[in-house]
Amino acid sequence: MKIPKRIASSIINSLKGGVVPRIGLPYITVGRENEINALLHDVDIISEGGSSFRFIVGRYGSGKSFLLQTIRGHVMDRGFVVVDADLSPERRLQGTRGQGLATYRELIKNMSTRTRPEGGALTLILDRWINAAMQNAQEESGIDPGSPDFPPLAEKKIRQAVAGLNDMVHGFEFSRLLVMYYRSYLEDDDETKNRIVKWFRGEYSTKSEAKSELGINIIITDDDWYDYLKLFASFLRQAGYSGLIVLIDELVNIFKITNTISRQYNYEKILTMYNDTLQGKASYLGIVMSGTPQTLEDTRRGVYSYEALRSRLAEGKFSREGMTDLLAPVIRLQPLSNEEMLVLVEKLADIHSVLFDYERKIGQEELIDFIKIEYGRVGADINITPREIIRDFIELLDIVYQNPGSSVASVLSSDSFAFAKSEIDEQVQDEEFAEFDI
Repeated sequence: MKIPKRIASSIINSLKGGVVPRIGLPYITVGRENEINALLHDVDIISEGGSSFRFIVGRYGSGKSFLLQTIRGHVMDRGFVVVDADLSPERRLQGTRGQGLATYRELIKNMSTRTRPEGGALTLILDRWINAAMQNAQEESGIDPGSPDFPPLAEKKIRQAVAGLNDMVHGFEFSRLLVMYYRSYLEDDDETKNRIVKWFRGEYSTKSEAKSELGINIIITDDDWYDYLKLFASFLRQAGYSGLIVLIDELVNIFKITNTISRQYNYEKILTMYNDTLQGKASYLGIVMSGTPQTLEDTRRGVYSYEALRSRLAEGKFSREGMTDLLAPVIRLQPLSNEEMLVLVEKLADIHSVLFDYERKIGQEELIDFIKIEYGRVGADINITPREIIRDFIELLDIVYQNPGSSVASVLSSDSFAFAKSEIDEQVQDEEFAEFDI
């Protein structure tokens, strides 16, 4: 397997820590073809001016975040810009202390393209767009960029490109700032450029500050940050990209909000996004959120506690295990099969050997034995997740590598491994007593 050590290190260290690597996913992607194809079908519609909204639902460690990151790579290859964020107590969709704005800031900070996959691509996108507009103006007019007649001509092209944004909410100010950025770009005015980028990132805390520095009497707030994502989606299309994909993980942090009113405001925000995308009020925009089944289905605190969402998202009468509707708003992740997990651990064994420069020792029979042991634990048939299996397997590889006198077979056959109390046993107990009424 030809894989750079930098990527191999990122994959092994991330997976061992229980998180999804942001690079190298094609080396370890197994299964999920149907789910990926369903989401990529949405992407085709978005690139033609449509919009979509999806929920990905699965248990902790079932591969929700992995699927999000896999889609992230696919859509960037198709010319989309991706913004992604994990929700937390400090980052929500709506809040009274700036939690919604904090989510927007995280999304813009993580703005990524194929040439800047690690995030921080906003300035690159703006500069690339201006260069393209200036090149088009030169080709159409034949005027040399050094001519004094060229800047007004290029600015006219810029204004034409953003004219369509003026009809959108806050579009006038958004367009005005884009034109200001062009002028600052021509004048090498880095200070003004940085202020405009700061505004786009939602980092102005007061209108008076924005007014004094930019002459703009408006700032991005907790209440209207989603409107600016819609503006970005339309602008990015004008800038030569296919559209904007928004990935929001850890929806469980809304489920955990103790205040009922705050929770409902967050679900109301989801409803606004959902209605906008499905009713065609947004263009070139795709939104994917992920959470656990309880986060979605709990009728007291989950998404389904908001009746307007429950009635839109609840499954119909014909879906059942093994026959699900992947074109529905909610995609429920099915467990990876034993065969798929076997393929995955074999890939990881190859990557581990590349990372630490040794010839792979673990053979097919030992891989099969490992999978049998993992799935043989109490409750594993319904509770085991890829995250737990992957973490156990990397630990096994690490132990054998660091102890040359040991063998894979001896570690696998030891009582301490075969009969260790796993997270599965604890999870079975936790889930049994997780919710009860007195």
